[in-house]
Amino acid sequence: MALTPATTFLPKHNQPPPFHHLRSSPTTINCTSSPPTITTTTTNNNNGHSIPSPLPFSAKYVPFNSDTDESYSLDEIIYRSSSGGLLDVQHDITSLKQFDGKYWRSLFDSRVGRNAWPYGSGVWSKKEWVLPEIDNDDIVSCFEGNSNLFWAERFGKQNLDGMNDLWVKHCGISHTGSFKDLGMTVLVSQVNRLRKMNKPLVGVGCASTGDTSAALSAYCAAAGIPSIVFLPANKISLAQLVQPIANGAFVLSLDTDFDGCMKLIREITSELPIYLANSLNSLRLEGQKTAAIEILQQFNWEVPDWVIIPGGNLGNIYAFYKGFKMCQELGLVDRIPRLVCAQSANANPLYLHYKSGWKNFTPVKATTTFASAIQIGDPVSIDRAVYALSNSDGIVEEATEEELMDAMAVADSTGMFICPHTGVALVALMKLRERGVIGKTDRTVVVSTAHGLKFTQAKIDYHSKAIEGMESRFANSPVEVTAEYGAVMDVLKKFLTKEKDGVDWRRAATWSGDERRRLAAATSGDVERQRAAVTRGGDLRRRRKATTTDGDDIRPWKKPT
Repeated sequence: MALTPATTFLPKHNQPPPFHHLRSSPTTINCTSSPPTITTTTTNNNNGHSIPSPLPFSAKYVPFNSDTDESYSLDEIIYRSSSGGLLDVQHDITSLKQFDGKYWRSLFDSRVGRNAWPYGSGVWSKKEWVLPEIDNDDIVSCFEGNSNLFWAERFGKQNLDGMNDLWVKHCGISHTGSFKDLGMTVLVSQVNRLRKMNKPLVGVGCASTGDTSAALSAYCAAAGIPSIVFLPANKISLAQLVQPIANGAFVLSLDTDFDGCMKLIREITSELPIYLANSLNSLRLEGQKTAAIEILQQFNWEVPDWVIIPGGNLGNIYAFYKGFKMCQELGLVDRIPRLVCAQSANANPLYLHYKSGWKNFTPVKATTTFASAIQIGDPVSIDRAVYALSNSDGIVEEATEEELMDAMAVADSTGMFICPHTGVALVALMKLRERGVIGKTDRTVVVSTAHGLKFTQAKIDYHSKAIEGMESRFANSPVEVTAEYGAVMDVLKKFLTKEKDGVDWRRAATWSGDERRRLAAATSGDVERQRAAVTRGGDLRRRRKATTTDGDDIRPWKKPT
């Protein structure tokens, strides 16, 4: 699917695609900002019969995707099962099912836009499904979540054969500029609880490609907890590096890649009382899964057809699956979307595993990619990702460096300001759309994982065509012009007469006389006429009806040659 740069003159927006199953009126239910009342006594019904009260909500660690009876309290400091496998947080679904899907939908909806602590957070508004037993006073939150679900109308119409039901979930519009905030509020809150219980924890540590360290350092700083960060030297952006430094983290810059940093932090946390904050720790996924619930909530509990997620360490793809699956299991929705994981071709172990039919996973040596946060060759959550994709009829795609940077530039030109990782996801979308896997009318959500401001240098290099071996087809460099009226007008004439740079001549007939006059004057070469058009513009805009013959010096409109 060919990329198309945005045009300068915008068409009048159509309405967004309808949500097909909107309720005619809000469900009436007694919901407040507080969680459901849970007691341990019995009550009597109208006939005097004793009936059981609701069971308390709870959660525990269990081995991931295992049928064993092994389990651990969330108050234990543990990262792996007895066999060395991953752990998962398992909620007591029986107690949650005491309330039907309508109740949970209404409860979650009632908390949106409120500031009642801690339910104004997009994560903690789902507290009963995240960490149900934590005291509100132990929660460390910056009111993360509740991020924008952006209707990417122009990108879809111009680059995806008129695709009109395309949305971008901007998880990077958050406290530290990435989706990692969603998980870190949960993890640091639990650490805060454990420290108050006098657990032997002197701090929290992580290996990071940038965003994890930013989130960890910020939330630890908010709670007054020391944070330790292992970063691969010269492999993250300055914007990402400055965040943990500014938040007071103890930062170690190591001459290795992320996988080397991860190996070291595992060894260190096994010997020192430092709590491990990487996605090996399943607590973070409990916060990240709330983004999936938010998407459903923003569609008024209507399920999209596809959700596309960039993948590196691969915890997030499982988190989204878990969020969607809980909503289905508890009756909020009747199905889950198909998931797509998008990887950089320079760090694509999941893609290669998928192409092999999920046989014989082999880590790769990740090479440099502009999508630095997913530059991971040996992902911790490989088993989680395979499980999520296998159970959602999922797909894995990849993007080259030129593809992802072009996609980022074109998306930016339609009003977004995305990170390279989101560019990877958009490339996956375009490839699947071109092959007909994703249909023109399929409701599709692309998950944007970080804010574009973290990657300004990559954008500068692209638009200045400073990236070796990259054409940068959609570069938009500033034009240096002498500060003189004539010189500026000459440049503007050239700009306005280049269809590929701006004017959509197919729309020209719909412009007002004022619009036509100013463009015709600008392209005529007559300086006096140009000045007259600028002066006359204000009066013309105030007229109820403008035509092409308002002035005796204006010819009927025709396309300039």
